[in-house]
Amino acid sequence: GRNRPSLPAAKMAAYEKRRPAPVPATAPSGGQAEPAAGALGSEAEFLLRAGVTAMVREALLKVLEARPEEPVSFLADYFERLVLGSPGAAGDAAAEPPGQPQRLARALWYVGLAHHSHRTAFDSNTGAAYEVLGGGGRRRAAGVDGRLYSELLRRICQHGEAPAEAAAALLRRVRCRDHEAVPFDVFRYGVLTCFVLLEFAAKADSLFAVLDGGSGAADARVCQAVLRALEEALGSSHFTQPRRYLEAGSRLGPDGLALAMDRALQERKLSSSMSREEFLKKATALFVAKVKPVE
Repeated sequence: GRNRPSLPAAKMAAYEKRRPAPVPATAPSGGQAEPAAGALGSEAEFLLRAGVTAMVREALLKVLEARPEEPVSFLADYFERLVLGSPGAAGDAAAEPPGQPQRLARALWYVGLAHHSHRTAFDSNTGAAYEVLGGGGRRRAAGVDGRLYSELLRRICQHGEAPAEAAAALLRRVRCRDHEAVPFDVFRYGVLTCFVLLEFAAKADSLFAVLDGGSGAADARVCQAVLRALEEALGSSHFTQPRRYLEAGSRLGPDGLALAMDRALQERKLSSSMSREEFLKKATALFVAKVKPVE
């Protein structure tokens, strides 16, 4: 019925048992106590002996490698995982957690650390996620299968403004069969495309906020004109690099938008309104239509 100590307390107790007993201080003739020669020594020596120096150095290297958008949150999560992880986690924070849910959570954490525009950091983090999902176990061979890959993409698309219909349509284009082995280039393409969809949806949402003026509904003629201009900016060909969707959308400058909106308003027709949800569905559908399917 006794309460077991928590994991951090247990680790500290184990460390205290291994720690050498301090040598009592000796008092010179002047009466002022001085540390004995066998005392702990300097603060730096204590940090080295406790393993803190190596731990902090490893954490800083992880920050430089991952280049997260929020380094402080990254470090907090990093040290939390060290405490809650297995006994060997202190030597390797990227050790594979047991079980599929833990692997998916760790992979999702990795791919969300750096924005996809930071290409080196994003590719490095995506590679780490691929290794986490592909780690073998007693009952499974090493490698990422289509089931884990598709589930990771689904979880990525859950965060953001992308409509569920657009996310489902995108997943149908970039998914693999459950039993298939997913190469890293396909894995990276799917992950990157999902993040670009989220950003594209966020930009479309910001655009609609200008059209509706805060009312929650905008003139349907103006919305259709903006969507046509967006479709023309995206072009008719499929892009092999998902980032180019955002580059194409950026060509939809204020002058072009103003001209399209002005032409729409000059039409002497009664117009209904368009909601934010409908506008986002139409805009993200344009995006998904341009995504190159995985073969």
